[in-house]
Amino acid sequence: MTPVTERDVRLLRDTLGPLRDREQVAQRLLESSAKHSFDPDRDLDWESPLEEGTWFWPPELLSLYDTPLWHTMSEKQRIELSRHESASLASLGIWFEIILMQLLVRHIYDKSVTSNHVRYALTEIADECRHSMMFARMIQKAGAPTYPVPRLYHNLGRVLKAISTTPGSFAATLLGEEILDWMQRLTFPDERVQTLVRGVTRIHVVEEARHVRYAREELRRQMVTAPRWEREFTRISCGEAAKVFSVCFVNPQVYTNVGLDRREAVAQVRASGHRREVMQQGAKRLTDFLDDIGVLRGPGRRLWKRSGLLA
Repeated sequence: MTPVTERDVRLLRDTLGPLRDREQVAQRLLESSAKHSFDPDRDLDWESPLEEGTWFWPPELLSLYDTPLWHTMSEKQRIELSRHESASLASLGIWFEIILMQLLVRHIYDKSVTSNHVRYALTEIADECRHSMMFARMIQKAGAPTYPVPRLYHNLGRVLKAISTTPGSFAATLLGEEILDWMQRLTFPDERVQTLVRGVTRIHVVEEARHVRYAREELRRQMVTAPRWEREFTRISCGEAAKVFSVCFVNPQVYTNVGLDRREAVAQVRASGHRREVMQQGAKRLTDFLDDIGVLRGPGRRLWKRSGLLA
């Protein structure tokens, strides 16, 4: 197979139009990073007390919203559920970001260290370090426990980091970023939510917009230039990742910790039409994009449907 040059890539077109030059995209993202980056330790007020009777996550985005159990819960218990689900999502976000940082390091390992593409990857890694520390500090401030993913999926993460191809890495990156990003865009302007949580989600949304652009453009490029076996592997691995993501999105221990019957809560979440609609709506921008670039095909599409993230 004849190698595809950078010039070839610039001339290639996919269903979304011409692929941008890799260095040009990275340069614009570097400029944006210089203008719109944050230091959470300084830019957020960690010293003020939390507001009494205030949500930690919009109620409509909570897993049990509008289920039979929800209607039996007091307002105080619902807010307590939001505290624990917020901590669960932050814990999941840290897990994803640690995996992402390692995948980015692998991606740039044999690339030119003076290129804009590598410089931006290093900038993103620095962003993700700050995000992970910010999420951990938010969990501590809320007085909630951490919620690690189940040991099976924790170890599957080790496998992903070892065998993931470049397009598979960027597909997994988008899966971990875009659904949470959709929820956070609804959270930071919501005045019902704790001021600190709104500040955390605002910082994450602003900086993740660059990360999503970087990952989308690189995945589009890889789905054009990668060999067929790698594209097929990406479709399967991305579908499997969607299944893992949907299972790990909320740790069931949160239900026990707020005094609910864990099995009953999990069953009601699975049966909830509202929850299914929220998750599919949160994933829609991503699934539309993956469909356009040819990721949602064959067995991979069926895996996405089983995950509940694709209608």
